[in-house]
Amino acid sequence: MKEKPVMVGLGEVLWDVFPEGARFGGAPANFACHAASLGAEAAIASAVGADADGRAARDFLTQHGVGCQTLQTDATHATGRVHVSLDAAGHASYEIMENVAWDHLLWSPEWETLAARTDAACFGTLGQRQSRSRRAIRHFLQAMRPDSLRMFDVNLRQHYYSAEILRDSLELATAVKLNEAELPILAELLELEGGNETAQLARLAETFHLTLAVLTQGARGAILHSVGTCDSYTPPPISVVDTVGAGDAFTAAAVTGFLAGHSLAKINRHAAAVAGFVCASRGATPALPASLRRLLTPTPHAITL
Repeated sequence: MKEKPVMVGLGEVLWDVFPEGARFGGAPANFACHAASLGAEAAIASAVGADADGRAARDFLTQHGVGCQTLQTDATHATGRVHVSLDAAGHASYEIMENVAWDHLLWSPEWETLAARTDAACFGTLGQRQSRSRRAIRHFLQAMRPDSLRMFDVNLRQHYYSAEILRDSLELATAVKLNEAELPILAELLELEGGNETAQLARLAETFHLTLAVLTQGARGAILHSVGTCDSYTPPPISVVDTVGAGDAFTAAAVTGFLAGHSLAKINRHAAAVAGFVCASRGATPALPASLRRLLTPTPHAITL
């Protein structure tokens, strides 16, 4: 693996509107911000409106070290917004605006150039809720090199997914990340039921020929599966402020570690530390401490995808 891999967030860019104000968000955008913090060359392939929210989003991404040459500006549709509420445990629920800029992504020469040099891209279901964006996202994934990592972050939101989108996305992906609430839904829709979580994760990876499968389990930690090998890790308890963006941070850390060729155990523990810091902070992309703000050093025999 090269020293600074190119890692791309592919899909939605938006503002999470909390009772106390708006914070930058969107799973692919969060992934890109954390990838930049961890030492990657990060970029975003998405769209914002020609409005104040769009300008603020572009500024935010630039300040966090994310390349915005492939962040499109849509003069017709507004920048995305999500109204967020938190329960007593800090877990989030969402009301997502429809027909916004990232619902109208366009395949472009700039996207084609970026796709050709991308080492890892992260995409989900929400960004594919409209057919135009779905086509653009899939075109990007298909234009990536065969040896690149295509991470499908399942990220189920409201009714914005289907068995067809899940299956098609998994067939395009080389890796998957999902949480403990999403696994049983996915298993039922794709007829992968039976067995415990570890067995279902392994079956998912084997069915779709995935090189990496990640199951996050909240306070219980995470299970990682790769080529018949599993690692399960439960981190020490932390004081949770809110969980928004923690899964995206875990994904970014897991991808950087996997590209660097580290063991599942090392990847799992580092990603847990990154996600734990986000859970203990306000917002989806807090500044990481120096101890976490690094790309894991590649091993002499990095994993070949």
